[in-house]
Amino acid sequence: MIDKAQAIQSLKPGAEWTLRGDDFAGLEWLDTKQTKPTESEIDAEVKKLQAEYDAQEYSRNRKDEYPDWGTQLNKIYDDGLTKWKSEMVDPVKAKWPKDNSGPK
Repeated sequence: MIDKAQAIQSLKPGAEWTLRGDDFAGLEWLDTKQTKPTESEIDAEVKKLQAEYDAQEYSRNRKDEYPDWGTQLNKIYDDGLTKWKSEMVDPVKAKWPKDNSGPK
């Protein structure tokens, strides 16, 4: 879950600020070089970052299922690229397609 602090960091990289809680009222802007974002700008950035994070769910799921690199390299060495792809890569990609329609 993306929070306001992540959104502020994304909107105003390197800015100095303090956020008490997760409410806009708790945002104390300390930066003199960048302007304080509005509450609506922060809320829109939270939604944007959350959508980007959600769209990459398939990638995180694939990463968890692929064998470690050493195992994959051994497979390539022992059996070649074609078997590595068909036996290790393709099944994971089929289980977790880019449209995030994989098993839940």
